[in-house]
Amino acid sequence: MLPGKPVAEAVLADLAPRIEALVAAGHRPGLGTILVGDDSASAGYIRMKQDKAAELGFTSPHIHLPQDATQADVLAAIAEMNEADDVHAVLMQHPTPPQIDFDAALLALDPDKDVDGLHPVNMGRLALGMPGPVPCTPAGIETLLAHYEIPIAGREVCILGRGTTLGRPLALLLSQKRPTANAAVTVVHTGVPNWADYTRRAEVVIAAAGVPGILQPEHLTAGVTVVGGGVRYEGRKLLPDVDEACEAVAGAITPRVGGVGPTTIAMLFKNAVEAAERRVGTGGR
Repeated sequence: MLPGKPVAEAVLADLAPRIEALVAAGHRPGLGTILVGDDSASAGYIRMKQDKAAELGFTSPHIHLPQDATQADVLAAIAEMNEADDVHAVLMQHPTPPQIDFDAALLALDPDKDVDGLHPVNMGRLALGMPGPVPCTPAGIETLLAHYEIPIAGREVCILGRGTTLGRPLALLLSQKRPTANAAVTVVHTGVPNWADYTRRAEVVIAAAGVPGILQPEHLTAGVTVVGGGVRYEGRKLLPDVDEACEAVAGAITPRVGGVGPTTIAMLFKNAVEAAERRVGTGGR
């Protein structure tokens, strides 16, 4: 099993002295959050991140807009966060109500404060290997594999899914020339009828399709490393891409619950710390 909690704890332990150094220099890191509407799950995610921010020594300014907020209201909130000197990173919770154009709102965010690493400027930086915030789930997956010393360099990695938050940026990340990456990466998806031919050939398979149970034991070769990144929710029930029966085939596998979730949150705070370091000129990727 490849649980995410020990990985997240290691990342956060590494951040602790860096946060202390920022605070000592008079620059307590600030993670700003924006929530539009009254979705209880979204509100819960925001509270969880605010609690973790407080635990780590961050400030966490928050703007909560009503369900009937306009695009102009959202853009004004983003402008406020962009201009705030004590806010180093900003999280705008998704999904937003239907009248809000989330992509347009994302474009208005200062790319250097984009804690999710999903702004087009940051996706471009990732593609070019330039410094900047990296999408949190892909970064967490690379860190998880490195933590458990799963060799990636030179190996065949198959990513099942091409979404902009996971599959696509993960392919860019794992193909970069770096000891914890440098892989031969293949990206397949449900539009490829024989996608299982590729997953069976791979030494590492990362499910990122968001299709519950899409990856079954017959799609894998014995001993493969399997990372479950894609999920859907049915109410509060978690429906992962990787069927639990895959455990019998895999040599190493993330658990159904507690796999990439903890590492995603840890990498969000890593992005926030690095944003603060860049802003005050003390380093940061």
